[in-house]
Amino acid sequence: MAIEGFSEVDNDLELDKGLRKGALGLWSTVNLGLASTAPAYSLAATIAYVVMAVGYQAPIVMLLAFIPMWLTAVAYRELNSVIPDCGTTFTWAAKAFGPKTGWMGGWGIAIAGIIFMTSAAEVSANYFYSLIGLSDVTSNRLIMLVTGSVFVAIMTYITYRGIEGAARLQYAMVALQIISLGLLSVVSLVAVARGEGLGDFSILPQLSWFNPFEVSSWSAFVQGFLLCLFIYWGFDTTLAVNEETDDSTTTPGRAAVLSTIFLMIIYVVVTLAALSYLGVDELSNPDDADDIFAVWAEPVLGVFGAKLLAFTILVSTVSSMMTTILPTARGTLAMAVYRAIPTRFAVVHPRYMTPSFSTLMMGVVSIALFIGLSLISSNVLQDAVASTSLAIAFYYGLTGWAAVWFFRRQSFRNGPKELFNKFIFPLAGALILTYALFQSAYDSLNPDYGYTTIWGIGGVFVIGIGSLALGAVLMVVTMIFMPDYFHGKTLQHDTPVLVPEE
Repeated sequence: MAIEGFSEVDNDLELDKGLRKGALGLWSTVNLGLASTAPAYSLAATIAYVVMAVGYQAPIVMLLAFIPMWLTAVAYRELNSVIPDCGTTFTWAAKAFGPKTGWMGGWGIAIAGIIFMTSAAEVSANYFYSLIGLSDVTSNRLIMLVTGSVFVAIMTYITYRGIEGAARLQYAMVALQIISLGLLSVVSLVAVARGEGLGDFSILPQLSWFNPFEVSSWSAFVQGFLLCLFIYWGFDTTLAVNEETDDSTTTPGRAAVLSTIFLMIIYVVVTLAALSYLGVDELSNPDDADDIFAVWAEPVLGVFGAKLLAFTILVSTVSSMMTTILPTARGTLAMAVYRAIPTRFAVVHPRYMTPSFSTLMMGVVSIALFIGLSLISSNVLQDAVASTSLAIAFYYGLTGWAAVWFFRRQSFRNGPKELFNKFIFPLAGALILTYALFQSAYDSLNPDYGYTTIWGIGGVFVIGIGSLALGAVLMVVTMIFMPDYFHGKTLQHDTPVLVPEE
């Protein structure tokens, strides 16, 4: 039965959802993957905590955390090569394990993105006022709420207007981050070589820093590893825009793998420079842990350099908003096309060729959650953001398992390359990320974990697992009103689905 405003198209492996074909090449897609991880902000907020956990072994832990992300990127690449669908985990898990698993995969993507947006709104507002010399304003909750919401609204609008413009803007934003971080790292290492490091603890990089067996304990290693693992989150944006690339079956997968490699190089180099210049003692100072660049940049680059780094982190955070909206909006677009959620989310703008309703709803829901959590308390907001690690591990791990199951027969028939790429690598990534999910959940059960306690349990666990449980409840409700998807009817290749008319 036709629905007004929609036309029927064939449901092939690559569904035409009305997005702009060929809008992105390989390097513009890689650029989106880098921007989505917000390397400058991720490093500013993470390096100190990693050093607190593993000391001088932080570089090797950063390097080892790259492995499961690279393995997962391979799983994404292989699945995309046969099913280039912007729903990514939602679509692949549904085709591998069935509609319910797919729906939960789509929910995992959505909830991780929306919660991250609340953090990005807060951080953007903080850095904006610090940068213009109005740090005292950050204590005014009303001003912070308005400013953070404005940043979300601006990024939503830019994304709504078209992916090509968003991609061009990201080139400048990513270039600024790489240049600033590279300059800080190189100047710091040169200063240490000249004996001009900060304090008495500066030291040239040592080979022992790459020996994981020198970490004090397994518990310390796991803590540092989990912290590093999730700063690689975001490369999957390259796959969410697969239907808008110049070659939807190959470009997104290559971009995902390249993005993780570039991120690994950036993270390891900057961590080496930070350890070398500042030393473990300064990096382990809890008063500076939330933004180590605040104490690192000025001695190395001067006042102007410190302002440049602050501006870079602001840009990093803002750009990650845009690249978080992109995959989330396209994920809900795909869910709507398959009739897993209301078809209104499948509306594509006839001129901009973007998922208009999904994009706008992403912005509206993000602002509403940001305001709601902030009004409850800043501690609840902090724990909500920390809980995203559970959603990330869930849907990244699910993608790995989907690849293993989807290719379980093919991977053993076509030689060792197929076996490794389609089975062994995805399986290894899925196992590591599943372990990360359960370990993070177990750790966050502790009432001393995070900033809040709810019912005698750590707030991070309650919010993280509660968000996934909420998804299961919403799925049951959706099953009542949209049974076709859950009966598998819209997953058949010859079943017509509804997409917006141009």
